[in-house]
Amino acid sequence: MLAALGLNFGLLVAIMIILWLISIRIRDVSFIDAFWAYGMAVMASASFMQTENPGSLAYTIWALTALWGIRLGTHLFLRWRKEGVDPRYKKIMGRAMEKQGMSFAKAALLKAWAMQIPLLFIVCLPAQLGILLAGADSLSYISVIGAVIAVIGIGFETIGDMQLKAFKANPASKGKVLDSGLWKYTRHPNYFGDFCAWWGIWLVAAPMGWPVWLAAIGPLFLSFTLMKWSGAPLLEKSLKQNRPDYVKYIERTSGFFPMPPKK
Repeated sequence: MLAALGLNFGLLVAIMIILWLISIRIRDVSFIDAFWAYGMAVMASASFMQTENPGSLAYTIWALTALWGIRLGTHLFLRWRKEGVDPRYKKIMGRAMEKQGMSFAKAALLKAWAMQIPLLFIVCLPAQLGILLAGADSLSYISVIGAVIAVIGIGFETIGDMQLKAFKANPASKGKVLDSGLWKYTRHPNYFGDFCAWWGIWLVAAPMGWPVWLAAIGPLFLSFTLMKWSGAPLLEKSLKQNRPDYVKYIERTSGFFPMPPKK
């Protein structure tokens, strides 16, 4: 298992180096968000390919991770292609180059790509370990419950992204806040979907024992990131500054877990 994880990590490093070189050439690291999702699918697929005679449990973990990763990665990649440089990364890169004297190449490596390698690998550990340990095992009742949670999360995130995309495409929505559909019940349906997807995948793999239990550090870190660090807090800080109506939206709408809106 350790050898397989080591091979996965080496593959991730190699891919990141290639993408780093591409980002230098185009002077933009923004597509890193798309690879965050694609990378999870790659790690799950690499684990699956190293499993002899995989059973329904390994197939389920791989399929859920691949579905989540390919769907989200494609969504983020197409958004990047349409919108161009992400202001967040432009700010990060600019600060590193202007205040710390870094070249674009060094800033891209240290402030973007190198940081993503261990974080992506750790968050994806439940899927990797679950697949590698599952072998020919079949689904248990706990795994089925986890799969249902993961599917709900993927569906929730997909619908939320579709609603936001349609809202942004409508000229009448300019300067307004999306507060209908799933966005009526939570300010971050896409983040909540991520939360459910990865805790669901962890639960699918949980019957494989203590290595997977310890790998709960992956979804725990993801949950912290989404709710307390670079997810919701960073996004809301920007929205409150640029859209006055967002403050009222915050007052009546749940911050993360879906709840009926306050009147």
